[in-house]
Amino acid sequence: MSAAPWTDAENDLIVADYFAMLKKDVAGLAYKKTEHRRALLPLLNGRSEGSIEFKHQNISAVLKALGEDWIPGYKPAFNFQMSLVDAVARWLALNEAWLRRPPAPLAPQEDPGFRDETPMWIGPPPTLSNRPPPLELDQMQRIARTFDVAGRDERNRVLGRAGEACVLAHEQAVLRSAGRDDLARKVRWVSQEDGDGAGYDIASFEPDGRIRLLEVKTTNGWERTPFHITRNELAVADERRSEWCLFRLWNFARAPKAFELHPPLDAHVTLTATDFIAGFE
Repeated sequence: MSAAPWTDAENDLIVADYFAMLKKDVAGLAYKKTEHRRALLPLLNGRSEGSIEFKHQNISAVLKALGEDWIPGYKPAFNFQMSLVDAVARWLALNEAWLRRPPAPLAPQEDPGFRDETPMWIGPPPTLSNRPPPLELDQMQRIARTFDVAGRDERNRVLGRAGEACVLAHEQAVLRSAGRDDLARKVRWVSQEDGDGAGYDIASFEPDGRIRLLEVKTTNGWERTPFHITRNELAVADERRSEWCLFRLWNFARAPKAFELHPPLDAHVTLTATDFIAGFE
């Protein structure tokens, strides 16, 4: 006999418990999952410890789909009910400060003079060959669309600025490691110095002196989290194909990882028009 579906009250309780652990995990504080599970047992209509642990894995999957941080010890498990997504959304709506928290790497990079001497590892971009199983991909894409994850990240100026600062330091470190201190000193944070509108955020160089124009897109979640790109950015990408690239930062809150996409972008991603300009004749 299968267990009864989880109620909204049960989902709310276990989501709150999960975030209590996640806050400690992100802060580097000790906690015991076993104690959390056992504390929930009398509150969850006779659920077993195994079912509670699996529901925690489901919550990790929901957070992954939302482009958010999750507890590494609870590997995301998919095929969950949308009522659990609603419970996570309710918690986030009541705790908006969680989404606005400064990313972990932000503190040292608040100072524009900060320079990390170790370049990031740049991995391969997502492809058809390394995409998740159909069920997992479908659930994550559906949640990302429903909750406009791309729009949320685009509006998160703290996250965007921190990502750009990280890429600025990375580009300078790459040039210094190549013996090009002269070029490292010329790398510019264009969006910070000149404002948005150039179609890229960082003006850098290849070690041989060729120009690199980087548009930075940052998320805390997984590498396939959708992101916004403007018409102007697409136009500059097309006009300056040999120089422009999209520098994609992901998993930013814990350990930034990255890949690069080079024009034409529609060879790598599906571009969907999301807004229009209304004018009068």
